[in-house]
Formats: sequence, C-alpha cells, structure tokens
Amino acid sequence: MDLGQRPIKILMIEDDLELAELIGENLNRVGFLVKNYPLPKDGIQKLKEEQFDLVILDLSLPQMDGLEVIREIRNFSDIPILISSARGELEDKREAFQREADDYLPKPYDLEELLWRIKALIRRYRNRKPPTPQQEGTQFQVEEGEILYNGKPLKLTFGEYQILAKLIKNRGRIVPKEELLLGWESDLKSVEVLISRIRRKLPKNCIETVRRIGYRFVCK
Repeated sequence: MDLGQRPIKILMIEDDLELAELIGENLNRVGFLVKNYPLPKDGIQKLKEEQFDLVILDLSLPQMDGLEVIREIRNFSDIPILISSARGELEDKREAFQREADDYLPKPYDLEELLWRIKALIRRYRNRKPPTPQQEGTQFQVEEGEILYNGKPLKLTFGEYQILAKLIKNRGRIVPKEELLLGWESDLKSVEVLISRIRRKLPKNCIETVRRIGYRFVCK
C-alpha cells in the first residue's frame, strides 16, 4: 500500500530495548524509519524538534507513566499515538483513550498486526487535503482525513474523526453505538469516551444521545 512518497517516520518510546530492536528491524524492513527513545522525556523532546508520522508508546516507563506521556504530547501535537503495552486492563485502555490515544495494542501481539494498525492510522493523516471553500448553508463538511467546521479543520484524533464522520454522514438519523465501533480493540465504553471528547470540540448540542440505542448528529 502506497502511503505517500516520503518515508514514514515513527517515534517509539519503549524501554524494553530487545523488543524495540525487534519492532524497529521489522518496520525498517518495509521502508519505515523508526527511532526509539527508552526515556520518555527524550522522546517528547525529539517529537518537538522533528516531524514524525506516528508514535508507538509503551505505558510502563521510567521517569513518567505512559498515560502522562500522552497528555504531554497532546499539549503540542495531534500526531497519531498507538499504545503498545502489556497493561491490558480495561481501565488502562479507557484512560488512554480519554487522554486522546488513537489505538491500543496489548502485548504480546503479532508484528504483522502492528503493521496493519500503523498503516490504518497514518493513512488519514498522510492524505489530508487542503480545506475546500465552505458550501453555502453548510457548517460541517467531511473531507478525506479531516472534518471542516465553518471552513476550518477540527483538531481530531483518528478515532474521533472516524466516529464524527459517520455521524455527520448520517445526519438526522440515529446511529446505533454498535455501528460506531472501530476496527481495533474497541468496546461500547470506548465509543462513549470518544463521543464525550468529540462533544467538547463541537458547538453545544450537536450530538444527541438516544438512550439505550445510540447517537444522532443534528447540526447543519
């Protein structure tokens, strides 16, 4: 799959050096450029200095917990964040998504699955189109990889984009929660978390909750 002409650059924050080397070798083999930083503060600083396409982040790290790393990154970047962690509890997943991680892959996992998920995440971010002129009477527009509000792109993570785009495309119709489940390890609680995050980025009352069924997008 062609994901663009320039190489895909991945920043990894993983203190298991043996695993980091294994992941790096496999991703380098398919043409990705991977830089690993065992210390999260070093990784965060590098992300501020250099352009990357995706972050692979462990949660159990020295210096600071990976959940806090997500918060630090989101203070300055909307880069896709894929969690790679042995912490597979539901609470860890929920907290990661609340802090705006885009995907969560519990260890151990197959490296081919990691590759699929990386490609799915960066496809939207690499292929964004410039904003197009706003259509008369239309506040929200769904473009390839982004959503415009009054002609300006909303700052959305990959998961938020997927859900909001489906709601807008079905404007006025009730979309069951099950239809909003994403392709990765997602559950109904994760959908609720993402909806809550999306609401904070939209005008008030754009998304209605239809009890026990799903959601309806009602703005123009």
